[in-house]
Formats: sequence, C-alpha cells, structure tokens
Amino acid sequence: MKIMNDLSNSDPEVADTLLRELKRQEEGIELIPSENYTSRAVLQSIGSVFTNKYSEGYPKKRYYGGNEIVDEVEIIAIDRAKELFGCEHVNVQPYSGSPANQAVFFALLNLKDKFIGFSLTSGGHLTHGSHVNFSGKNYACVSYDVNKETEILDMENIRKLALEEKPKMIISGLTAYPREIDFKAFQEIAEEVNAYHLADISHIAGLVVGDAHSSPVPHADVITTTTHKSLRGPRGAIIMCKIEDRLHDLHHPNSKKNLSQLIDSAVFPGLQGGPHDHTTAAKAVAFGEALKPEFKDYAKQIVKNAKSLADDLMSLDIKLVTNGTDNHLVLIDLRPEGLTGKGGPIQNALDDAGITVNKNTVPYEPSSPFHPSGLRLGTPAITTRGMKESEMTVIAEGLAKVIKSKGDPELSVTVKESILELTKQFPLYPGLSILK
Repeated sequence: MKIMNDLSNSDPEVADTLLRELKRQEEGIELIPSENYTSRAVLQSIGSVFTNKYSEGYPKKRYYGGNEIVDEVEIIAIDRAKELFGCEHVNVQPYSGSPANQAVFFALLNLKDKFIGFSLTSGGHLTHGSHVNFSGKNYACVSYDVNKETEILDMENIRKLALEEKPKMIISGLTAYPREIDFKAFQEIAEEVNAYHLADISHIAGLVVGDAHSSPVPHADVITTTTHKSLRGPRGAIIMCKIEDRLHDLHHPNSKKNLSQLIDSAVFPGLQGGPHDHTTAAKAVAFGEALKPEFKDYAKQIVKNAKSLADDLMSLDIKLVTNGTDNHLVLIDLRPEGLTGKGGPIQNALDDAGITVNKNTVPYEPSSPFHPSGLRLGTPAITTRGMKESEMTVIAEGLAKVIKSKGDPELSVTVKESILELTKQFPLYPGLSILK
C-alpha cells in the first residue's frame, strides 16, 4: 500500500525521515517502557482536521465560535475516561504529563510550599521533585527513597518522613520502580498529615484499567496520567480528581472553588491556552479502545511478558533491581558486570543490535544520571505487536549477550540478525509494512 502520497510529493525530505523511522520501528524491538504503538485509528485522529480548530475554554464555555463539534468530541473523551477509570471528574486538555503535574502544583500549592516526592534516582519522575525541574526549583521537595537493602518502598519510613515534615502534598507513582504501588497506604499517610495525595500513574494507567495493577481512584485526591505509554493512546495527558476538596477549609479557606474547579482553572486559563483538539479526538479513540474487553487481556499480557523477561534475564545471570517485577518494567543493574556508570555505552550497543532501551539510574546510584549504572526495559510496545513469553526468551538472550560482551560491536551485529528474524513475524502495521 502506498502511503503518504501528498507528503512525498510536497516534502520528500521529511517523507524520507518518516519512512526510515517506520523501518526502524518495524525492524527493532522497542523496550523503552514509556513507549508504545498506537492503532491506525489513533494515528488518523492525530492527523485530522481537528488540528485546524482553536477552542480556548471548556465544552459549552468557549471563547471562540465554531466549537459545537469540538465540544462533542471533548465530551466523548471525558465520558469515556470517567467510565474507564471510574473517577468523578476528568480534565482531558493537558498537553502532556509534565504540564499535567505542573497544573496540580499550580492548583493546590503556593510557591515554596513543601511536598514529598519519589527520588529520581530511586524510581520517581523529574516532576516529583528533581532539583533541575520546576517541581524542585519552585517548591520545597523532600524526597523518599526505596529501602537500600530490598530496593522496595518502605511505607512506614515514608509515613515517618511525612509526620516529621508535614508536607502539603505527597506524590505516589513511578517511572523506574518495578513493583506495585500501594495507593491506599499513601492516601492514609496523606490524610494523617492533612496533605493532598497526587498519584501519577503515567506508566501504569493501562495496567490499572486492564485490572493488572491496583487503582488509585478510590483513594487519591488527584490522579495524573499520560495517555500514551501502557494506555496506548496519543502523546498527551489527563487529570482526574474528586469533585469535593477534603482539605478546602485548611488550604483554600478563601476560595469558593471545589477541587475539580481548582484543577480546571489551573489548566485553563492558568497554564494553557487552547487545547489540542486533534489530540483530544485521539484520546477519545484510545479510551474507546481501552474500554473493549480485549484490552484487559492486553494489559495482563504486558505483565506476563515483563515477568517472563525478568525471569529469563535472571536465569542468564543478569542482576535486576528488586530481583523481578510486578508491573510492565524491568530495571537491569549493570554494576555486577563491572559496568558502573556505563549504561550509555551499553544502550548504544543495544541500539546497534536492534534493541531499544534507555539508560537509567539504579537506587543509590554511585555514578550520575548522565552516566548511570542501569538499563530500563518495558513490555507494552512488544506486547502490542503480539509477542508473548516465548519471544521474551529470544529478547533476553540478545540482551544478555550484548551486556556480557560489554558492548562488543561484532556481537551486536550477530544479535541484530536474530532480532530482525523475530520482528519479521510481528509486522507493526499490517498493510503498511515496508519489510520485504
């Protein structure tokens, strides 16, 4: 099937980059846990005429004319998200995950207010309090870490920290933590110290709605998530929250707004102008796909594949942080291989082998985020392609060979041959495949 005729004719240079990227994705194994492959329907929505419209405001309350149909698609997205997550209120307008988290800070905290977040080197996100991020620059962050021996969150230590620091907000969530989050325990701590609880489920949203991970919805005051990653939608985000603010009299006594109104006004007009309506349409499509029964099978297979990959790697004498996984990601510790601070070179060697991962810190990293000692892997994308446990064995063998060889270029070429044979069996977009 011939694709991108118009683009090929008008701008062959850009068309060439798109075709080469499609080839790279088809011929490689995508193991970055924050990446996935959308459906054709989502891709078509992103490239739709909704990109031509401007629609500042919210449904039925726009500042521009001609938004009757935009209102419809945004309401569809909202209603589907509510049904999918079982939440009270949803704002579907945030441009991405970091702006969504920033909106929550903007809504609930004042500058320099104290909050508690998950340390970046132990598995948290930049927006959970990193000193180079807005969250660490504009607010007073106190970080919690995993237990040094078990590499697992110690909820009693987090509770003690909260009692001592008296934060205004506590963040739960992960970007590189391979175990399940106890959202109920986080909420209990937050209530004990009169703090808000923000659950950032950007990585695990697909697992949550697929019944493969516990949900924060009955517990957390506010929940943010990206709409790509394991949810398999477009690049974007949403914010969910309870309608009523249980801490209103304490933290917002002079405001007449409830919690949902605080969040909405922080998104628009607080931090954003017009929403990206083409992305909103694609979010609606992705939520509709996630509401189908087969999505639960997909989410559970993500976890099965991650556990299988972890077991296969450990059987090949590859050290994993926490010695396994409960969710979609696996974190390799390269230090036992004599590769402290060498995550970057091994990532590059795996690129040459057709396996895409990302270098990542390990808990209590002895090096730096620029030269970390770990590799972060995830299974959402390869599960979308239809791969299962038997394919994890092939992938684990390729990973182990490159790591054990300390990135030997000749071995990377050999591994790439086996990876290419594997990916040929799982075309990314049948009918659009450019593999011969």
